[in-house]
Amino acid sequence: MEFDVLIVGGGAAGMSCALVLGSALEKPYAAKREVGIILHQKTSDLQSALFNNALGIPPGTSGQSILESGLQQLKERYPRVHCIEKEKVKEITPLAEGFQVTSNKNSYFTKQVVVAVGYSNLMKIKGLEKYIIPHKKAKASKNRIQLINEDHVVIPGLYVAGTLAGWRSQYAIACGSGAAVATDILTEWNEGEHTKVHDKLS
Repeated sequence: MEFDVLIVGGGAAGMSCALVLGSALEKPYAAKREVGIILHQKTSDLQSALFNNALGIPPGTSGQSILESGLQQLKERYPRVHCIEKEKVKEITPLAEGFQVTSNKNSYFTKQVVVAVGYSNLMKIKGLEKYIIPHKKAKASKNRIQLINEDHVVIPGLYVAGTLAGWRSQYAIACGSGAAVATDILTEWNEGEHTKVHDKLS
């Protein structure tokens, strides 16, 4: 299958990006777009998180429950977003137009990629090596990494979100980073008109 955007990573940044993109797919400028997310979640920092200081989340909520409820929300509210589970991305290859994303099971073509995996130095996706630098906002002793980027853009068409974009490991920050990338993509789809998606009470 071919995508307009393929998100790599099913943690806070990746799912936030997918939710915002999914919420826009009924808009005229996005109606024919195909969005997918490869939901590899085993290495997400949410697996071991406990929330007591996140706005709108009841104290004591576990990160694992957010992973589960977030995926359910994405599938139920925005079924046009293709959720690809139980695959791990091995390589991202730039093409003349777009990218080839290769997992342990399949290969996909996409016009744009959003990389939203964690910032561990164990992150091994071929094709990203030359963009890796030490993380600028983490303790050096932790050996965290980030991708070189300017406002989430690594190279044209290749975005990075969350901790791998250089942000601190804070849930609200990661969610905001993923949402920011989504609105940048929507703005591009909307011919450069600054775009965001809000639902309102009637």
